Amino acid sequence: MKAIRVFLLAVTLGAAAAPFASAHYGYRQYYDTTWAYSTTYNYYYVTYYYQPVVTQTTYDYHYCIYYPSQPNYIYYYNPVSQVYWGRYEIGSKGDKRYSILADKDRKKDLKEIPEKAFPEPGKMPTIPGAKDSVAMEPPPENVPKDKK
Repeated sequence: MKAIRVFLLAVTLGAAAAPFASAHYGYRQYYDTTWAYSTTYNYYYVTYYYQPVVTQTTYDYHYCIYYPSQPNYIYYYNPVSQVYWGRYEIGSKGDKRYSILADKDRKKDLKEIPEKAFPEPGKMPTIPGAKDSVAMEPPPENVPKDKK
């Protein structure tokens, strides 16, 4: 009988702890909160995690990349297709925040994308791959101001 009680207690405690297994349990999208530095590429980055569909149990992700040499923007990079696909304007408000690149202008190397390829900023885009109209949350703007 004691073994059954211990087992039930363990199951109960495990079930109670399950929602806390992920710091972002229940969120459809979220960003890392700390910028990491890539010494290889000389930029800072955070990961943007999202679920294209509410019922998806795992997260897809893109990288948000901040170049200290371009202090006004955070660029979005898709690691699956290996292209930059847009940028967020730091300090922006309202409907003038995000520039989505046309498919033909999306490149693996940011240096290959001319400035004129970025359209005027508009609203935050829909979550990548989503069929509903839920917009992406803006990235964290607490970008490091120093160069490593």
